[in-house]
Amino acid sequence: MAIQKVLIVDDSKTELMFMTDLLQKNGMSVRTAEGADEAFRRLSEEKPDLILMDVVMPGQNGFQLTRAINRTPEYADIPIIMCTSKSLETDRVWGMRQGARDYITKPVDAAELFVKIRALG
Repeated sequence: MAIQKVLIVDDSKTELMFMTDLLQKNGMSVRTAEGADEAFRRLSEEKPDLILMDVVMPGQNGFQLTRAINRTPEYADIPIIMCTSKSLETDRVWGMRQGARDYITKPVDAAELFVKIRALG
């Protein structure tokens, strides 16, 4: 299954614009959310093929949100790639333990991101 619909969850408007532009130029349809509540609203409106998840956000962080999505049966099959400035190995391991399928650090390298997306699809 090719990845076509992507939900980006990030509290930075700059990151949302950068990632949206990058993905749309590669033929993907993108929706965005700036936090956990908005992310769950977007999920209920249309189920994406992939979620790109920031970690450092106000309220529920990306680790908590990833865990919550993975524990929700109707969303548990959606792959999540963490896209974050948290670059420690312990952060990557923790993200994967919460249910992320992959982990990429910011600034996001487009080639690396698309390799990871293709590996899922």
